[in-house]
Amino acid sequence: MLLATGGAGYIGSHAVRALREAGHPVVVYDDLSEGHADALLGAPLVQGDIRDTPRLTAALREHDVSAVLHFAARCYVGESMEKPELYWSINRDGTRSLLAAMRAAGARALVFSSTCAVFGVPERVPMDEDLPHRPINVYGQTKAAMEEEIRASGLPHVVFRYFNAAGAAPDGTLGERHDPETHLIPLALRAARDGAELVLNGDDYPTPDGTCVRDYVHVCDLAAAHVAGVQRLLSGGASLTCNLGYGQGQSVKQVCAAVRAVTGRPLRTRVGPRRPGDPPELYARADRARRELAWRPQFADLQTIVRHAWQALRD
Repeated sequence: MLLATGGAGYIGSHAVRALREAGHPVVVYDDLSEGHADALLGAPLVQGDIRDTPRLTAALREHDVSAVLHFAARCYVGESMEKPELYWSINRDGTRSLLAAMRAAGARALVFSSTCAVFGVPERVPMDEDLPHRPINVYGQTKAAMEEEIRASGLPHVVFRYFNAAGAAPDGTLGERHDPETHLIPLALRAARDGAELVLNGDDYPTPDGTCVRDYVHVCDLAAAHVAGVQRLLSGGASLTCNLGYGQGQSVKQVCAAVRAVTGRPLRTRVGPRRPGDPPELYARADRARRELAWRPQFADLQTIVRHAWQALRD
């Protein structure tokens, strides 16, 4: 049995579905503070706080868990700067709790959901896995600390550094439901649907059209990587850290153009101030995931990502 912490959240729920479709039984451990029970699509749920080590240990023992996929974390950059203690408590201390529970229960491997935010403003793009950790916000700092805790544990592990997760299940059954929503694609789709105005955070960056460039990765491709990662560990493979991205960036204005094309609706925009700490370009070098995990993304097209997100859009 596998256990997914935070498996009722956006990326976690897509990964749980992919794991089950690949024949892996999965139990989800989630406090439902950000996740949604209906996103589990029938997978069993243990509701609990990641910092509750006895409850987590009991869940691991009861379900005879061999490997864990760790998605549970707070993930809003702005909130992390306003509430740093909350982020250190849930993210770093929650990971310490999970590792203690895994040791107590005999769970032997871990796949971890990390982020390119551990790099901060990169010294080069595309960004490879060997860039130094220089996070510029508390969210990135806590994720970097979580990586270090996992490596120090000695457990076999796969650490995935996501770039910009986006999209939804092609059949529309799972999508992105954050509150508040901060991600560009759902915000742009809602603005197009509602006839509202989308604020662009700066248009004077040193990029081809002046707006920030990001590596948008379909959530189902992320989920497929997790299946490959956990299968690597269960078969005795070595620990691994790798980026998950497409190796190409799309600008904010390109995303807006894709939203107009997919929805067939006008999308009004206006330029607002830059957000502090936004690097001009972030996109991955992800050769390692392709080489080590035979990861073959299926949805590496911006309009496909936007179309799937549009089909799943709900409030």
